[in-house]
Amino acid sequence: MAKKFAEHNGLNLTQVNKDVLEQWNANDVFHKTIDEREGCPQFVFFEGPPSANGHPGIHHVLARAIKDTFNRYKTMKGYQVHRKAGWDTHGLPVELGVEKELGITKADIDNHESSKYISVEDYNRKCRENVMMFTAEWRKLTEEMGYFVDLDHPYITYDNKYIETLWWLLRQLYDKGLLYKGYTIQPYSPGAGTGLSSHELNQPGCYRDVKDTTCTALFEITNPDAKWTNWGKQYFAAWTTTPWTLPSNTALCVGPNIKYVAVETYNPYNDEKMTVIMAESRLDAYLKPEGKDADMEAYKHGDKVVPYRIVAEYTGKELVGYKYKQLMPWVKPCLKLGDLAPEYATAYAAEHPEKVFASETGKDKFVEMEECAFRVIPGDYVTTEDGTGIVHIAPTFGADDAKVAKDAHIPSLFLINKKGETRPMVDLEGKYYVESELDNNFIAACVDSEAYGHHAGDYVKNAYKPEFNIDGKYDEKAAAKAEDLNIVICMEMKQEGTAWKIEKHVHNYPHCWRTDKPVLYYPLDSWFIRSTAKKERMFELNKTINWQPESTGTGRFGNWLENLNDWNLSRSRYWGTPLPIWRNEDGEEKCIGSMQELYDEIEKAVAAGVMQSNPLKDKGFVPGDYSQENYDKIDLHRPYVDNIVLVSESGKPMKRESDLIDVWFDSGSMPYAQIHYPFENKEMIDEGKAFPADFINEGVDQTRGWFFTLHAIATMVFDSVAFKNVISSGLVLDAKGNKMSKHVGNVVNPFDQIEKYGADPVRFYMMTNSEPWDNLKYDPEGVDEVRRKFFGTLYNTYSFFSLYANVDGFDYSQPEVPLAERPEIDRWILSVLHSLVKGVDKELQNYDPTRAGRLIDTFVNDDLSNWYVRLNRKRFWGKEMSQDKLSAYQTLYTCLETVAKLLAPFAPFYADQLYLDLTKATGRDNVCSVHLAKFPEADETFIDKDLEQRMGMAQKITSMVLALRRKVNIKVRQPLQEIMIPAVDDEQKRHIEAVKDLIMNEVNVKDLNFVEGSGILVKKVKCNFRTMGKKFGKMMKGIAAAMDTLSQERIAELEREGSIKIAVDCNEVIVEAADVEIISEDIPGWLVSNEGNLTVALEVELTDELRNEGMARELINRIQNLRKDGGLEITDRIKVTITPADAVKSAVDGYADYIKTQVLADEIVLAENDGAEVELDDIKAKILVIKN
Repeated sequence: MAKKFAEHNGLNLTQVNKDVLEQWNANDVFHKTIDEREGCPQFVFFEGPPSANGHPGIHHVLARAIKDTFNRYKTMKGYQVHRKAGWDTHGLPVELGVEKELGITKADIDNHESSKYISVEDYNRKCRENVMMFTAEWRKLTEEMGYFVDLDHPYITYDNKYIETLWWLLRQLYDKGLLYKGYTIQPYSPGAGTGLSSHELNQPGCYRDVKDTTCTALFEITNPDAKWTNWGKQYFAAWTTTPWTLPSNTALCVGPNIKYVAVETYNPYNDEKMTVIMAESRLDAYLKPEGKDADMEAYKHGDKVVPYRIVAEYTGKELVGYKYKQLMPWVKPCLKLGDLAPEYATAYAAEHPEKVFASETGKDKFVEMEECAFRVIPGDYVTTEDGTGIVHIAPTFGADDAKVAKDAHIPSLFLINKKGETRPMVDLEGKYYVESELDNNFIAACVDSEAYGHHAGDYVKNAYKPEFNIDGKYDEKAAAKAEDLNIVICMEMKQEGTAWKIEKHVHNYPHCWRTDKPVLYYPLDSWFIRSTAKKERMFELNKTINWQPESTGTGRFGNWLENLNDWNLSRSRYWGTPLPIWRNEDGEEKCIGSMQELYDEIEKAVAAGVMQSNPLKDKGFVPGDYSQENYDKIDLHRPYVDNIVLVSESGKPMKRESDLIDVWFDSGSMPYAQIHYPFENKEMIDEGKAFPADFINEGVDQTRGWFFTLHAIATMVFDSVAFKNVISSGLVLDAKGNKMSKHVGNVVNPFDQIEKYGADPVRFYMMTNSEPWDNLKYDPEGVDEVRRKFFGTLYNTYSFFSLYANVDGFDYSQPEVPLAERPEIDRWILSVLHSLVKGVDKELQNYDPTRAGRLIDTFVNDDLSNWYVRLNRKRFWGKEMSQDKLSAYQTLYTCLETVAKLLAPFAPFYADQLYLDLTKATGRDNVCSVHLAKFPEADETFIDKDLEQRMGMAQKITSMVLALRRKVNIKVRQPLQEIMIPAVDDEQKRHIEAVKDLIMNEVNVKDLNFVEGSGILVKKVKCNFRTMGKKFGKMMKGIAAAMDTLSQERIAELEREGSIKIAVDCNEVIVEAADVEIISEDIPGWLVSNEGNLTVALEVELTDELRNEGMARELINRIQNLRKDGGLEITDRIKVTITPADAVKSAVDGYADYIKTQVLADEIVLAENDGAEVELDDIKAKILVIKN
């Protein structure tokens, strides 16, 4: 008879991958999953664009498996799911990669004086090439892991049509007054050569613990209180983790309500007497308590205890206004005059015209303001958690510093460059400006050239020094080992007597997310999106989004929205989307929102004589022609767009603002830019056909990246959410919980894993091992376990079915056996199957793939294989196709077919093979892939919860008893006498009685009895202090004592009801059963096990009769194995000879007929023989089997 069901020679999931992938390609399955759903409801999915200039990693498999699972699921549920791939092609990762490859830095680009000069045009051409470097790898991973996504028609962020949509969005923000230019202090990355947005600075891992040299500086007071003048010089003490900012100090800040003291003591570095002002609560951090009021004159250099005495106390308010000498008088503070100058600067200049000076160019004027600086000011943000309670203020290097200084009319310490621009003391490369770069008039008015020149050109952090960044490679170890500027400055202060305490200190400091180098806070001209104006609306709309986990939406993302800053859009780089704003020196500006508008504005510029010709027209570009061919004629990147000069309303030339925009704006605009909205496909967005997304998923690092920018742009432009459901997946760590790193050597190659185990086990393991939003400890051994235990079990179950179905000619053409006529065990598994369908569907609707996958795993392993198939094997062995046998076939087939469809979204390859192996033989479906089939639907008429509970009780009791057997090493073949169960209620007792015989047979016991009352089994309650402590707090001790004294009746009540009320300290408290563990004490000769409200006691004492029966069963097992090994037919009769031993003799005497019947023996003889040696418990014997 021809075999209808395919039979496979072993499970090779890697080969299954390859075979099924070949079938998909041959049958064009991916496109059919979309085309065959034409006219169906849309399920909108957004693919977050990866950057193809980097290799894909194992974490990409997790994110893509999750996305693929829901897209396949929704397709099978009858939705049309368009899945457009995308490439994120701009930004720092690309530029830094190119610079590293070429051995250049940003300073070499467009710099004719550099020996490594490269033009912007050539540089951007190289970026365009490199960004798609690894697309073949990404395609390979996508196909091999079974991720259905359209890689043939991706959106690409460097595409001109994509950029046009971005410009349109920016124009909308500009017209709404949400796009503005500001001069603010912002995070700046010298390593990357650009400012950073706050969401970039909040990527995971950006804030790191670093060990820096810190200094408590002494600022000499110029107008001291009389009480401070009796013991040496008078100082304010202020601590800083960045000594390199001390030359830029212009104020000291105190907390208005903090208590400060004047302390007479010694400087331990030079033994000079001094009186120091600091917060009282910080004294112990600097002076040992035993030194208080000690003999001041007895102090000697090197004494560990330095004497001190408090001579006065003040609040911070009382210290405001005191003045001090400039700590490092290298440069005097000054401010630029003009329309934007603060009023106090203008007024001071009017009063002191002798302090006003012009720049070299004569264009700008400045006023030197040393007299207004170097005083104590108030600040509510000052704390006494560390330092001295007095904060050193350098307004050019911190936003908080700048604010309190501005409020107190304290000038910043700026330098003035040759262009007449104000700049902080540190340049954009992270070093002090050299004097040759500064305005000569400024130097004359404000700079002590000798003092400043001592450190001019020094890098403030070793991470920025060229010697530690050779050929673009940062030698972090060497940089950390070398002496840095902080140490040098501290040592100089120590020599000058202006340092009180110098020490290494570990603190949290922000680093650039792409260069891994520390950032600086730096005043820069930047364009901002006024996201704070829409903060409340963003927060309100966020509440409507289904976040998985919810805590990310309310916590990490929600808190981020609550504390939102304006979005720094500007990037001082070369490869990216240019900011479409043209401006002139008079402040006239235009924001361009389309190619048509740009074309028209260039035409005006040509007519005005500002441009010689229209470069768009010269290239043959035609506005309104949206063909790709037309858009490929132009390039909207630098330098081409920089060469376009427009004309203002007043007729003056306007040049483009040189900034690029934040790359996160590129990706956050993808819902609209991927379809060239609003120039094409306008209805897709306006009518909600392709927006908002029903579902997105990326890693937790995108919470303040892509997730935020999607949400922000959608809110500000469309007053809508961008996505309705989102899974924020956690990190993928190594098996030990460490972050994967090439340096550590623990990176897992996804291609190796797929080749070794197959994509299905990798996907299923990653989705079921832990919830997607939890960090996953990726363990290849765990993947192999999934391959063996889940896929191996499913394969074996199908193999069992196909073997017997082919023998019996079962092909489901036979009439369906009515449900009511099927045996209870069949009705049970079908009930569990339909409950499974409901459960999986519910969890996937709730976007929880882990729970859904685990339900499938439990069904296949525990219910289908370990229970149903194991208990029903004999039904498939009969010769005739009875109704009972047919019911078994139809039931098992239905389970396998349904599991194949449920499994398809998770494990697309093996599920497809299994489904086609089944349906090709039966003709029950005519699709060429399970991914074109319909997702199963639960039929409530099949679900019998009472039956499920009964059988579930049998499974649970069986599991508990087998565990007790293992505890004392008693094999299942050894019969035991009795199980005792104290049923908690009549329903539990009824369920157990219904499956009593089944349980007894499964665990090999003679009796199962119910214990009435509570006198036999003694139970105790053990509190879970971790959970209950949080709930009850100080009452916990009394609750624990009360639970210790609960009567057996009260414990039974707790098990039965799920909770009880107890009185503790005159309060009534409800204790939940879930918060405690109910344990039973073992009784002599018995073992006891508890699980929930079920208790099982197993008698483990063996009588001679039980031992003899157990030995008889062991003999049967060994003889059956010898029959098999000897190649005997199942009908052959035999003679058995066994080495005589007391235990063997007793077993044979009592159970000879039983043994002979089971092994088809005509005779059993006890005698010495030369048969095979076997172990029978602790007895070694020989058994000789001879065919009669």
